[in-house]
Formats: sequence, structure tokens, C-alpha cells
Amino acid sequence: MPPETAAAPVHPAPDVIHNIGYRRYGGARLGRSYARRSLYSQSLRGAYGLGRSAKSKVLPMLLFAVMCVPASIVVAVAVFTKMNHLPLEYTRYAIYLQAVIGLFLAAQAPQSVSRDLRFKTVPLYFSRPIERVDYVVAKFAAMATALFVLTAAPLVILYAGALLAKLDFVDQTTGFAQGLVSVALLSLLFAGLGLVVAALTPRRGFGVAAVIAVLTISYGAVSTIQGIALNTDNTQIISWLGLFSPITLIDGVQTAFLSASTAFPGGHGPGTGAGVVYLLVLLGAVAGSYGLLMARYRKAGL
Repeated sequence: MPPETAAAPVHPAPDVIHNIGYRRYGGARLGRSYARRSLYSQSLRGAYGLGRSAKSKVLPMLLFAVMCVPASIVVAVAVFTKMNHLPLEYTRYAIYLQAVIGLFLAAQAPQSVSRDLRFKTVPLYFSRPIERVDYVVAKFAAMATALFVLTAAPLVILYAGALLAKLDFVDQTTGFAQGLVSVALLSLLFAGLGLVVAALTPRRGFGVAAVIAVLTISYGAVSTIQGIALNTDNTQIISWLGLFSPITLIDGVQTAFLSASTAFPGGHGPGTGAGVVYLLVLLGAVAGSYGLLMARYRKAGL
């Protein structure tokens, strides 16, 4: 038999580069500002369920309608009874409907930030030229804008109705401007507090409950202690107690600087001196909320 021959060595096939059609991007690179604006727009639309499922639109749109219906009723009464003034001040409207504002904030603040934390999708934002400060600013601004739309829309209805009823133009314009300033401050304060609380947990349900608890417990506690102080003739501390609740903080600022009537027990709202303290605390709370959000996302490694 012939001797066995050694098998020929098998050489691997050379590497082959397949052209599958990818091309280099040659378009404009829009940068951080575009990414920040896009995140702001997406977050603002999401606060009202736009671009989301029909079910997501029900609650925010319902709350928006609830905010506007009382204003429409006030306007109808003023027009048909020919009143010489509106039965409700512009600066008082948001105070009376604070429960609706709180529900909106409790529902939408966790939707804005908790879902990103829960599903760990925040790092995807940073695949674009965007930094932590851009994310925080966009989310903060979007929530503040959503709250401003919610609270300013009924004031526009009141103002339009007042002009339709031929009430004094100067008085109504002044009151309308004061009301817009008030709800702008409220929107900044509530947006900051709501986002900070919601960002503490990736669970949306916990975030909703926590936001409601912060707003209702603080207001309930302050109002109760103020009532006790009034009944015990300790009226000096009533105005200072308002510093410890978001809605009474807004009430104190607009009482001191926007010629608003106070909702504090016995009408013991802060004067100009105490109002300066109120304003400083409000601005400090807004700045502190921003700082806490930055720290929260730094901790998350973003």
C-alpha cells in the first residue's frame, strides 16, 4: 500500500470587508442647544399627553378643563349681571384651585423624570451632545411652563371676560399682570419642588404619593397652626408660619408685593418687611431645587 500523505494545511479565509451601504453623515450638526430645545419640547408636550397614548391625555386635559371652568362661570356671571368688578381677584384664583394644581403636578412630575430613572434611559440622552445641566434645565423649564399654561389660561379667560363686560381697562390690566406674575412664581416653585421629590424614586406611584404628601401635609399643618395662633390671640406668628408651605409662601409674596388680599386666618398677611423674607425664601427654594436636581443626577452617574 502507498504511504499515507500528510493532509494539506487549511488556511483561514482572508478577512473580507462587506460594503452594506453605510455612509458618513454629511449634514449639519445641530449641537447642544438643539438637543436641549428638543428635550424641553418633548417634556412639555408629554406633560399634557401630546405625542402619547389617548389614555395619557385624559387626566392632564381634564385638569386643564377643571381649571378653566370656574373662570368661565365667573365671566358669565359678571357679564349677565352687569357687575362693576369681577367677584374673584386674579391673584386669588390659583390659591382657590391649589388642589387641582397639586394633582397636575403630582401626576406629571413623576412622568417627566421617574420613568427615565426607572428604565435607565437617561444615559441615552447623553449619546447626543448634551450634558447634565442641559437635561435638568430642560426638564425644569418644561414643567414650569406646563404649570404656567395651566394657571395662566383661566386668568386669560377672566381678563377677556372683564373686557367683554366693559369693566375698567386699567384696573383689569393691572390685576391681570399681577396675577400673571403670581402664577409665574408659583410655577417655578412648584415645578422645582415636584421634580425634586419625583426624582428621589424611580417608581412613578411613589413619586405621585410623595408630591401630594409634600403639598397637602405642609399646607394642612401650616393652616392648622395658624388657626390655633389666631384663636389664642398669638397673631404675630401667623404671617411667619406661611414660610413653611409652598402655597402660603406664594400667598405671602403676592400679599406683600402684588396688592393681593391674603388668605391667612384673620387677614394677618405679611407686610413689606416680612414680604422681603418671603421673596428671598421663595427664590432660595427655586435655586435649591435646581441644585438638588443637579446633585441627584450627579449621583446617578450622569
